[in-house]
Amino acid sequence: MGFTIGNDMSSRDIEGENLLYLPRPRSATASCAVGPWVVVGQTEEDARQWSIQLEIRRGTETRCLPARPRAGQIKRPFSELVSYLFRSQKFPNGAVLLTGAGLVPRIRSRSNAHDSVRITISGVGTLENPVAVV
Repeated sequence: MGFTIGNDMSSRDIEGENLLYLPRPRSATASCAVGPWVVVGQTEEDARQWSIQLEIRRGTETRCLPARPRAGQIKRPFSELVSYLFRSQKFPNGAVLLTGAGLVPRIRSRSNAHDSVRITISGVGTLENPVAVV
């Protein structure tokens, strides 16, 4: 097991139309970046101490989420989350489980094609990816 960063972009327009559409806005090509690498050898106790920072860059402006949540705010033990993932599916080559850490930007405007999203987790590093319209 290891730890990395995942950025599962979502189309809020589609999500807002109907709750039954929740899987669709997260399944577009290029909607989930993962990286920059996988950190191995750390325990869940270690990971729960890590802080998380989200920045959205638009041109020369950077908007940061004011709160810096910790991975420790994830309510369920990681082993329980993994057990749900493998309950009905088989992943012979491994899987990536995105836990969700409550980082939903409250920016009033939509993401633009040239925005950049930067997520930093203190024990992992930084994942930065451009926003693309698909």
